[in-house]
Amino acid sequence: MTRAMILARLRALPADEQGTSVMEFGLMVTVFVGMLLGLFDLGQLAYTQAVLNGAVQEAARSSSLEVGDIDAADAMVEDIVSVVAPGAEFETERVSYASFADIARPERWNDENADGTCSDGESYTDENGNGQWDPDVGTDGNGGAEDVVLYSVTVTYEPLFPNPFYVGGTSDRTVRASAIKKNQPFADQAEYGSDAGTCD
Repeated sequence: MTRAMILARLRALPADEQGTSVMEFGLMVTVFVGMLLGLFDLGQLAYTQAVLNGAVQEAARSSSLEVGDIDAADAMVEDIVSVVAPGAEFETERVSYASFADIARPERWNDENADGTCSDGESYTDENGNGQWDPDVGTDGNGGAEDVVLYSVTVTYEPLFPNPFYVGGTSDRTVRASAIKKNQPFADQAEYGSDAGTCD
């Protein structure tokens, strides 16, 4: 190829539009695939949350019966949610209270210094009977007859559609659901603690 031919081709290069569609496609496909993966990921997240909500409500209901089996209830939640979030990890928690009004309230104490915690020799009532003042009067476990139980499940799973195009797109997802149920009145409700104590 002669020098004149090379110069002629170079002069024609700015007007040459061959291959522009490939370049445009290359720019757009990244955005399109990123959006598609994001939609699929959000879809799985929303569906997993909805399935978990329903499973937790059902498990809480079955656990509130006198013949309720909390291990079977937890296993049912795992079986249902694992269909939409394969390989998920589950953390369950049950906290029981004497009544709905007791949920998430601290044990009663004389807050003389008004700092919001039991300290400096302030007296308190050990309502849950564990020998110390607690910012939450609840007791771990499913409680007994007529107790109110806050049942929570946290699910962590690896997304089926990880998205490498945005920060955190390949990280594990976490969803949580809770249900509050009152146990059946199959017996007299247990007496809750009334011993006095003092805080350090």
